[in-house]
Amino acid sequence: MLCACSGEQFRFDDQPGSPESLATRDFSASGLSSSRTRGGGGSDWDSKLEESQVDEAESTLKEALSLNYEEARALLGRLEYQRGNFDAALQVFKGIDVKILTPRIIKSILHTTTTPPSSKPPPRSRASPPPPPPTSMSMHSVSLLLEAILLKARSLDQLGSSKEAAEECKLILDMVESALPSGMPRVGTSGGFDKLQEVFHKALELLPLLWTKAGDFRETVASYRRALSRPWNLDPQRLAVTQKSLALVLLYGSVVEASPKESMEEAIVLLMLLVKKMVVGGIRWDAELMDHLAYALSVVGEFEVLASYLEKILPGVYTRGERWYLLSLCYSAAGIDETAINLLKLALGPSESKQIPQTSWLLFGAKLCSEDPKHSRDGISFAQKLLDLANNQSEHLLSQAHRFLGVCYGNAARSSKLDSERVLLQKKSLYSLNNAAAMAKGDPEPDVVYNLSVENAFQRNLQAALDGAVEYSSMVGGVSTRGWKHLAAVLSAERRLKDAESILDFTMEEAGDIEKLDLLKLKAVLQMAQEQPKQALKTCSNVLAVIRGQDKSEQSETMLKKYETEAWQDLASVYGKLGSWSDAETCLEKARSICFYSPRGWNETGLCLEAKSLHEEALISFFMSLSIDPDHVPSIVSVADVMMKSGGDTLATAKSFLMNALRLDPRSHDAWMKLGHVAKMQGLSQQAAEFYQAAYELELSAPVQSFN
Repeated sequence: MLCACSGEQFRFDDQPGSPESLATRDFSASGLSSSRTRGGGGSDWDSKLEESQVDEAESTLKEALSLNYEEARALLGRLEYQRGNFDAALQVFKGIDVKILTPRIIKSILHTTTTPPSSKPPPRSRASPPPPPPTSMSMHSVSLLLEAILLKARSLDQLGSSKEAAEECKLILDMVESALPSGMPRVGTSGGFDKLQEVFHKALELLPLLWTKAGDFRETVASYRRALSRPWNLDPQRLAVTQKSLALVLLYGSVVEASPKESMEEAIVLLMLLVKKMVVGGIRWDAELMDHLAYALSVVGEFEVLASYLEKILPGVYTRGERWYLLSLCYSAAGIDETAINLLKLALGPSESKQIPQTSWLLFGAKLCSEDPKHSRDGISFAQKLLDLANNQSEHLLSQAHRFLGVCYGNAARSSKLDSERVLLQKKSLYSLNNAAAMAKGDPEPDVVYNLSVENAFQRNLQAALDGAVEYSSMVGGVSTRGWKHLAAVLSAERRLKDAESILDFTMEEAGDIEKLDLLKLKAVLQMAQEQPKQALKTCSNVLAVIRGQDKSEQSETMLKKYETEAWQDLASVYGKLGSWSDAETCLEKARSICFYSPRGWNETGLCLEAKSLHEEALISFFMSLSIDPDHVPSIVSVADVMMKSGGDTLATAKSFLMNALRLDPRSHDAWMKLGHVAKMQGLSQQAAEFYQAAYELELSAPVQSFN
């Protein structure tokens, strides 16, 4: 644009090449006549610009290319910007009066986009298309001036004036939006219009970045939304970058919106759209998108939705094991531990035997299985593999592996049906937990101390359990509700019921509402053990009051229903102790309306019926309980008790039921007591005495509520 061929003058409007190509030609004096260059045809044009004043260079450009004042300054400013002379470029650009040019630019863009494309040109006609109105400019001129504003904004940014730069850049968007309120039309392949569109797209991308540098995140968000609010003909990749940038600002930019929840939802929707485009190949793969989406969905607790997106990712992005591990994390966070464990078993199963198992997968699997007694055997497998793999790993990792292994051994022992196996597993449990504590070198983790205390309590090593419970509570600063609850249970096993209740009262002041439900339940049982049924009734009523005061979200509704069912069942037990069987039945009906398939509920119903001498009806209720849970020990003992009262041939059947109960729970003093009654009725006095002795000793060390 800065030279004339063979000394001939030509107008900018008639130049056939694009502004970009014209602007990048060599700015030399070889193509300018001596009259145009004011002498010195062989002199270096670059030297002339550096030595001359802006006005002289501008005058030369205007004469050489028949440009107007603003266009000449736009070209000269571009040259200074390309050289890195941002201050000089800014001084040149300041000479362009944008306010005066704005109406003409808007009118020119509007004229170009509203003029219908010409149909077939008339044959043998060399006439030029009709010129634009006198007040309009060509698209080349418009593009040149808009580019000047864009370069002015960039110069200001380079000089540290980001806010002023953003205001300048915003002028481009204001002008184009005024002319094209419905977005950028597709008007063919006009070089001038293509250049205008490119300058506009650069301005769309630059504006939010400038506001970010200026520290105005509200304007940043508004600029990104402005870029996405209309169809500006952005290519898919460019559009994706803009959508991603807006999502990240909403997620991490600390934008104080009127509704933070809506901002988070907007970010999630944008990321979901981008991931879908990425999956179908509409845009390039960007691993960060899944990371950001995972973070956003985790914040709002939508872990199952996150799992569904992980399942949509095409094979090859993650290995099968990695995908299963990530899915297990999602389902575990959503509270679906069964599915999470099954996925981890797939990730570490025979199909992946050629892959080296990851310690994080094994550790997570052992942790989940340690929390679910049904999967204790799987947990043992995970933990043992972890120990084999982690020989040279940190002591912390080894300690955790031993801890989970010890917990899983303990859970497996309590579900074992063979006495010899049970004893072996109990020994292994204590051995592993003691190893976990020893690896801490005198400073064991609180969780290790807690698990060791619980296992000692189960094995009726009450002094060791008490010491561990006290140590754990002191280690966590007395803020752990589960620690105080465990300590109260251990004290109840030592028949220190009043001390246990005092600890619960102390803990109640600091506990949250959900934690308070567990403490109140235990307190009611303690009061019943102290023959205080009226206080127990009041405590059970407090449990129901706390439940009714809770906001029942989807996550907590299931848990609250469980607590409410148990509260009505506790009330029924208290009324049963008082001999008020009609009230007990009312409470049980209420519990059944919440949870029909409750083994304890049907067992309590059977006890009420038995108290009324309705033995057959009671037996039906007990068997209903066993149909729900065949291993429900209290119901097995209740069936045996009814059969004992029939006497005769049913004694053998009753004894069989009691032996089964003891196989499931060898520490059930009720089962031992009933077995003593059976032996006595059969005339086996010596055997009966041994059974009674066992029942007495077990009852002395039995907690009022299971250590589970």
